[in-house]
Amino acid sequence: MSANVLNDLRDRGFVYQSTDPDSLERVLGEEPVVFYAGFDPTADSLHVGHLLPVMAMRRLQQAGHKPIALVGGATALVGDPSGKKEARPILSGETVAANTAAIKKQLSRFIDFGDGKADLVDNADWLIGLDLLDFLREVGSRFGINRMIAAESVKSRLETGISYLEFSYMLLQAYDFHILNKRFNCALQVGGQDQWGNIVAGVELIRKLSATEAHGLTFPLLTDKAGEKFGKTAGGAVWLDPARTSVFDYYQFWRNVDDADMEKLLKLFTNLPLDEIGRLAALPAPAINRAKEILAFEATSLAHGDTAAEKAFLAAVAKFGSADPKGEIGTSSRVADIKIGGAGGTGALPTHSVSKAEVEAGLWIVKLLAAAGLATSNGDARRLVKGGGVYLNDTRVTDMNANVTLDDFANGTAILRAGKKNIRELVLK
Repeated sequence: MSANVLNDLRDRGFVYQSTDPDSLERVLGEEPVVFYAGFDPTADSLHVGHLLPVMAMRRLQQAGHKPIALVGGATALVGDPSGKKEARPILSGETVAANTAAIKKQLSRFIDFGDGKADLVDNADWLIGLDLLDFLREVGSRFGINRMIAAESVKSRLETGISYLEFSYMLLQAYDFHILNKRFNCALQVGGQDQWGNIVAGVELIRKLSATEAHGLTFPLLTDKAGEKFGKTAGGAVWLDPARTSVFDYYQFWRNVDDADMEKLLKLFTNLPLDEIGRLAALPAPAINRAKEILAFEATSLAHGDTAAEKAFLAAVAKFGSADPKGEIGTSSRVADIKIGGAGGTGALPTHSVSKAEVEAGLWIVKLLAAAGLATSNGDARRLVKGGGVYLNDTRVTDMNANVTLDDFANGTAILRAGKKNIRELVLK
């Protein structure tokens, strides 16, 4: 048990607000606490924006507390209005079930579910088939409309409109906490700061129905230097599913964060000691790029495993060079043990296959950029070429009408790059 886990979370920047800080710190220091965080399966993968609560769950578990990961197989059918300007698309039951299975698998990379150390539940188990009148009498009677309207997740939607379906989400999430409290003795819910109203509703429902003390803890909304929601790129969300975001692109996302965000991100998304993080974040340019390599390796290792992270690191070094080739910057990260050179190559680079027949017929560079996912359209590809940002095998492409030829493929592969960071290894089939 760690009596200082709440202080640890504060020191690392996880804590935004809690229902009763003194009481929560006391409870977390006295005995193992069962806690939960919820994830609505609105897609078949988590993305980087989900990772803050996941990492907090990981740290709480490492301190001796027991996590419950709740996948909202039922609430995903409703849609959480928190942080949304308009209603989410209503998903089919089949889609939600498939998404739920995928997310359960991803969470297991971060949370240890072995030997009863954590539980993974689906609120469809108690919400699907729930009697409406019984629910309204037992739960709905405990909530005042004025209080619900005052919640930020509802208030922010009143001008654009909110359906009763979404309005009921707060009651359903509060009921989830109540059920987990009864069945698992769950005493703490954690989540993003936009979940505060929903979490407090659950704390109050437990008090009213069970006369039991429960707690809530929220994490800050992460933004980048430009004020944008962290985890977004020009191409959209950065996903944990390698079919959506390749391991190499995932690594590069972390490798390319802003210098000013280094200390914050190392604290939140790695297990490195705080004194080491302070030292790494204080490195001057260009040495701070080694801190970025460490962050990228550690974050990729958590999401995809050590082997995949090592391949991504070596692929990035092969293309861009190492920020610390002589290993002069000390770190407890396993990245320090990786030998640069030899094995690795470009094996972790995202690939795009082209046929010999289409190359021989004349494969237009503009069309190839779009097909490989380096441009959103032919028009976007033309702008990239015109701007001088397209390279084939490290040679800048200046001719808008250029075709890729068989001579461009050495040993059946070629490297196509848009800008400094977006790369595809072309594989000749």
